[in-house]
Amino acid sequence: MRTLTAVVFASAVSLSITQAGAASTTKSEQPHQDGQRVPGGISQIHQNQMFDGIELTEQQRQQMRDLMQQARHERPAISLQEIENLHELTIADQFNESALRAEAEKIAQAQVDHQVEMARVSNQMYHLLTTAQQATLQKNYERRLNQLRELSSLQSASSLQAVSSTSGNQ
Repeated sequence: MRTLTAVVFASAVSLSITQAGAASTTKSEQPHQDGQRVPGGISQIHQNQMFDGIELTEQQRQQMRDLMQQARHERPAISLQEIENLHELTIADQFNESALRAEAEKIAQAQVDHQVEMARVSNQMYHLLTTAQQATLQKNYERRLNQLRELSSLQSASSLQAVSSTSGNQ
């Protein structure tokens, strides 16, 4: 049951992220009333916001929008049948692990295929950047990676502390 819940949750998250990314590619950064730019557009294409902090030319923005639009058109539609199948398998009188596993693996493979496609598009976008923009992107990546490492080490320390305090109470 945990596997099913995880697969359904991952599917929902993946769908919402994909839809958010797709919606953001159609927007361009619009000047606010006071002349400041408001967030949106190419810098938020992916859930990892790969292009944050990169100053793009209008031509680069247009090329990236075109790549994302092409990727959206090539992506297969969401299968409501798969969601219905998971639901039916979950509420069935007899739990059929092999059928559920097969359906979950089919959904997971579609997610893998989508991730690979998005990585291909990101690669094409990366190669639209100038050398200086690529260097900035690399610095931003390293900064985010260090932040994730710090967060991970804090979470590990917190988990160890929780385990030691729980075992000490017994």
